[in-house]
Amino acid sequence: MDIKKLAEKYESYIIEKRRYFHQHPEPSWHEFNTTDVIEAELKSMGIETKRYEKTGVSGIIYGGKPGKTVALRADIDALSIEEQADVPFKSQNKGFMHACGHDCHASMLLGAAKILAEIKDELEGNVKLIFQSAEEVADGAKYYIEQGFLDDVDAIFGMHIFGTLPAGKINIEGGSRMASADMFTITVKGVAAHGSAPHMGHDAIVTAAAIVMNLQTVVSRMNNPLEPLVLTIGTINGGDRFNIIPQNVVMTGTLRTFSKEFRSKSEAIMRKIIKDTASAFDTEADIDYSYVCGPTVNDQEDITKIAQNAALKLYGEEGLVSQERITGSEDFAYYMEKVPGVFAFIGCINPEIGAVYSNHSDKFKVDESALQRGSAFYAQFAHDYLKESK
Repeated sequence: MDIKKLAEKYESYIIEKRRYFHQHPEPSWHEFNTTDVIEAELKSMGIETKRYEKTGVSGIIYGGKPGKTVALRADIDALSIEEQADVPFKSQNKGFMHACGHDCHASMLLGAAKILAEIKDELEGNVKLIFQSAEEVADGAKYYIEQGFLDDVDAIFGMHIFGTLPAGKINIEGGSRMASADMFTITVKGVAAHGSAPHMGHDAIVTAAAIVMNLQTVVSRMNNPLEPLVLTIGTINGGDRFNIIPQNVVMTGTLRTFSKEFRSKSEAIMRKIIKDTASAFDTEADIDYSYVCGPTVNDQEDITKIAQNAALKLYGEEGLVSQERITGSEDFAYYMEKVPGVFAFIGCINPEIGAVYSNHSDKFKVDESALQRGSAFYAQFAHDYLKESK
């Protein structure tokens, strides 16, 4: 049994599926065609499937020997971006694009399914596959957990194709890998007045500006400078006319951190700053804070080591590359809060074919030679985890 050779054998299949998904991107919770196609492919491999009330599909491969159950995850939703990448299999769904690489994840996991179905008699346990909807809105993982996907799972593995790493190079390290992602809405309420008579009102715009500046002290003065923290105000809306002081201003933003401890107290810190700042301007302000997903942390040393060894077994030291943790986020963190998990990255950069743009760019392209490596890595991890966890 040589998983690397099996992945190479299925390379054309993996690329074909990736291009199909790329041409037919669907947004979060609307991946109807994508789900149908994946389910049909799994059934054609003899894999038992399960559909959900929402979109997405899971499958299970029963090994020939008793053992634990390991899960492999791929996400399948696209972004609302008009594609500008020059590829012959360009998106046919106007206004939508697989700009984050979820088309790659789906095809890599289908390739892994083919490999694992072929060697199922050798597996010392079972492999569950989840083709997850709605990662981009951070709803998907939580939904499948609620539907019981993890109830019989002992460990889970996921990976992301990444536009900052050389094509086919794998990054798998312990510790924090991606930050948490929370969202908030700040509402400021003042008293409207004519712009020529500001003393007759209480300016919500001036209050909002002060809140924006004061919130940055959360980063510079309340957070440990050795722990990265990002607090961003993304939108400010208020006012209807150039010469009128508005009554209301609404702002939205995000907070990102690797620290679970600081995340737990960030809302209270921000709420105090917002309310006290507003009070100084004789206005009122409040925050609606939403905890979206926690940090993605490879804190299980044993299965992180299994993943590292799987990558080494496949491609040697030259196949691995280091990467700093990033302040982007992943709802894969929800799975890791429930069962032991590990998360990796695989590169797709190749300047010779113009694959030089980062994820979420409208020109995002990938070197497809990386895809069969992703399939091999999925399958090798599953095989090795089951063998070593007996």
